[in-house]
Amino acid sequence: MNQLIIDLEITTDVTGPLATIAEFLAADQKPTAVFIDSDEDIESIKEFAATLSVIALNFPAFLDGRSYSSANLLRRVYGYKAELRAVGDIRIDQLEQMVRCGFNAFQLADGQNVEQGLERLKGFSFSYQPAFNREPLFRARAS
Repeated sequence: MNQLIIDLEITTDVTGPLATIAEFLAADQKPTAVFIDSDEDIESIKEFAATLSVIALNFPAFLDGRSYSSANLLRRVYGYKAELRAVGDIRIDQLEQMVRCGFNAFQLADGQNVEQGLERLKGFSFSYQPAFNREPLFRARAS
């Protein structure tokens, strides 16, 4: 089983298999966890977002950032509140930006140290730019 960072804690993945978008849409009994590749349209699941316990967004390559936009849409526009997991080629250096886009769970790529990833996440407390869940530092200081 894979180790994950979820809500700033290291845990083991007990979710089980994630349904693809095609499997999810075709199912009479809708699964509660879905895998979305970076080239797939998240709008097809927007009406079901509130029923999902896990949405895993894939980053097939380090240079493919389309899932950042999908995460932001899920949180800001569709109001998704549950686990939003980054999977694929996830590296420690990306984690802080992923949190700012709405991710709260991470399955790191092979060769990435989960403990170091967690420490990196805990090291960021302020951002100078706006994020989905925080005011930028300059606005926080002004209040």
